[in-house]
Amino acid sequence: MKATIAQISQRIVMSILVMLAMALTVQQAQADTNSIETLDYSTLDGGKTLVKIGLKQNLQNSPAGFAINNPPRIALDLAGTANGLGKNTVNVNQGALRSVNVVQAGERTRLVLNLSKPAQYETRIDGNVLFITLQEADGASTTNVTPRFAEAGASTSKHSIKDIDFRRGAAGEARVIATLSDSTTGIDIRKQGKKLAIDFMSTDVARSLQRRLDVTDFGTIVQFVETEGRGGNVKMTIEPKADYEYSAYQADNQLIIEVRAKAEESTGKSAGGKAKYVGEKLSLNFQNVEVRSVLQVIADFTGKNIITSDTVTGNLTLRLKDVPWDQALDIILQSKGLDKRENGNVIWVAPKDELLAKEKSELESKQSLESLEPLIVRQYQLNYKKADQAVRFLLGQPPLPGDTGQDVDCSSQAQGVKADKVVATTAATAAATSSTNNNRVLSPRGSANSEAQTNTLIVNDIASKQAEVAEMMKLIDMPARQVMIEARVVVASDTFSKSLGVKFGVQQGALAGNRVGYGGAVGTTGSTAPTTAGNVGIPTTPNVNLPAVVNSGLTAGTLGLSLFNLGGGALLSLELSALESDGLGKIISSPRIITANQKPAVILQGIQIPNITPSTTPGVAPTVTFKDAFLCLLVNPQILNNDSIILNVEVQKDAPGAAFDLGGGYQAFPIETKRVKTQIRINNGETAVIGGIYEDNTNSTVNKVPFFGDLPLLGNLFKNSSKNITKTELLVFLTPRIVKEDLSFK
Repeated sequence: MKATIAQISQRIVMSILVMLAMALTVQQAQADTNSIETLDYSTLDGGKTLVKIGLKQNLQNSPAGFAINNPPRIALDLAGTANGLGKNTVNVNQGALRSVNVVQAGERTRLVLNLSKPAQYETRIDGNVLFITLQEADGASTTNVTPRFAEAGASTSKHSIKDIDFRRGAAGEARVIATLSDSTTGIDIRKQGKKLAIDFMSTDVARSLQRRLDVTDFGTIVQFVETEGRGGNVKMTIEPKADYEYSAYQADNQLIIEVRAKAEESTGKSAGGKAKYVGEKLSLNFQNVEVRSVLQVIADFTGKNIITSDTVTGNLTLRLKDVPWDQALDIILQSKGLDKRENGNVIWVAPKDELLAKEKSELESKQSLESLEPLIVRQYQLNYKKADQAVRFLLGQPPLPGDTGQDVDCSSQAQGVKADKVVATTAATAAATSSTNNNRVLSPRGSANSEAQTNTLIVNDIASKQAEVAEMMKLIDMPARQVMIEARVVVASDTFSKSLGVKFGVQQGALAGNRVGYGGAVGTTGSTAPTTAGNVGIPTTPNVNLPAVVNSGLTAGTLGLSLFNLGGGALLSLELSALESDGLGKIISSPRIITANQKPAVILQGIQIPNITPSTTPGVAPTVTFKDAFLCLLVNPQILNNDSIILNVEVQKDAPGAAFDLGGGYQAFPIETKRVKTQIRINNGETAVIGGIYEDNTNSTVNKVPFFGDLPLLGNLFKNSSKNITKTELLVFLTPRIVKEDLSFK
């Protein structure tokens, strides 16, 4: 029995010793783990803000950190440190500092300083206290004033760079990844002119990595990345091609530097239509943790209210590094088949099927309520919009052709077919549009009518739809902008004609003293030359009669030459005639018209030319028909938001042509038509030139005496020639001017 008691006593003593050893081990482990105990802040002179972080143990190195500009924030990572504050968010609202988030993930705690504007920061260690000094930046960038990204550890061992990689990010940013031998390498990142310089203190790099990389083919803002050894350090230089911003963070033994062009205003969607995450970054490392707990961590980090449905259950294993919180939330929801609905500062999380079923139930309940809700009648007095057009809008019916003016052109206007007649022919068909149109604003039981005399819209519908109609009428009952279009229609003609002819006659006659002479006074055919004493009258009909071709209203100049051979008694008469005329003409029409936006306007000016057609029946009067010859300008303007104007233009210029004989003393006149129809875009007040129809006609005619007219040089005495050149061009100059509400021009 005594042995048994001794054995029991020995076992009890051993158990106590084991428990004491375990307790000492736990206490030692707790003693080895650092933690954040206090967080204080104060305002200094010069607009500076001081943040004081009290820790349980002394810090050996300055914490690694990074800063971004959009949104402006600074993040510092404390390795081997826990969050002992008992809360994750500390509101500051002093200077540029709004709040501080303290987020623990595994054995690391990240301090996130949320800023109201970009600021520079400086860190300093004094025992177990970390001081962070913030100074509002002069420019738009957030930089670290401290020349060290992460200080080297107390160990005197040499560090090294194992690899350097360059990648293009999903958003087109440049990513330089340096793989280090350990996470305690001292790093200095700073802007150096237009370049970005990174110094690795007490670090070696292999000769194969000391090179200048040309990375322009990656299509990022970075052109070159150069790495070289300098004494006991390594210097890396990143050379962008334009203004840039950068962010750097270290994950274990990898330093990642992202360089991107200066960001524009953030939007909710990227260029490809996918979601663009703009939330603050955080790191998460969870092993088999409840989903609801992970959502609570995100809620504490963002300050948003996240409400989870009772059906949200299950555990999750997740490890994320420096991921925007909204992207991390989407990853969690997608992995567990969940979805969210966000309303202001509240996010409701539930399974997708549950959310869809609830939304469907709400819609069905709303539709049921609409079917039972009483109808009320309201009147809307419209000032600018026609009431019948508003009715068609509320019923979801397309506009009538007359409202758009698409069926109006110069030909229809000349024939007297007006747009209102077109509307009348199509109104019955358009009115038959189904009341279940998807564009319908009114409810299925609602109706709308118009009163033309007072331009009043009368709507009979439920109260909620009446509110929608009132808002719609505020939007569409607006005065239409007006445009004045000045057009100048120019028909330019350039004519040239040249005619050359000859009359040449040789006639033998009896002269006094038995002398033989040859006369040849050339004149009008059938006339007789004057007689003198001793002379016989000489006929004046020329042997060669090819006078110059004379146009209507012009007279050919003549040259008479007589050659007398007194010894031979021969007389040579020669007459040359020539006509050369030039003509240049312009016909200018300058119509002006003012019209409302997207409403066609037409100006017509012209005459009707009668054509008489003889009757084939005896005793029946001839038929008289009239043809239109007019100048037409049709313009349909569309004013764009930048005050430029799109013009649908049609210009038609008619003129009566040369009459031709129908026989029996009757004539007909053809109509020569020139028409231009086009669409152009032009700025307000500028003039556009529209080239129309260009005609170039050249006619050459030669009349000659066979054989004699083909002789060199002398052949010109036996032929005549004419040449007519006619050039005609239609030009249209358009100048639109937007009319202000006070009827002045912009």
